[in-house]
Amino acid sequence: MSAIDLPRARRLAFGVVASQAAVSVVVALCAFGVAGRVAAVSALLGGAIATAGSLAMAGVVFGGAGGGAERAMSRFYLGEALKLVVVVVLFVLVLKMTRVAPLAMFAGFAATFLVYWIALLRALPRAGDARRGA
Repeated sequence: MSAIDLPRARRLAFGVVASQAAVSVVVALCAFGVAGRVAAVSALLGGAIATAGSLAMAGVVFGGAGGGAERAMSRFYLGEALKLVVVVVLFVLVLKMTRVAPLAMFAGFAATFLVYWIALLRALPRAGDARRGA
């Protein structure tokens, strides 16, 4: 068993949000070069949806005062639920209120969502590291 380094976890979470925002811009620029303004805006909106969901989750998980493991776990579950709600609501709003290129929008979302999973995988301890610490 290992303890969680809270300041490191907070930096990682908000670093993921910043990385997602950066990837959103890069994907939007690529979409602009390939398919024009509507595709660029669509990709940016898709990336913004994933980024907003991650920001909402990080805010809930790391925004509260300390507490025990049970409180931390409940904040994690609440944050994940809020992330899902934010993503669904934003997709509905974007699809109802703007003219988007769906493929570009989902590509922007997928690219920024991939950043989240890559960061998570990189943050997990390696199996050998975990055995040495035990």
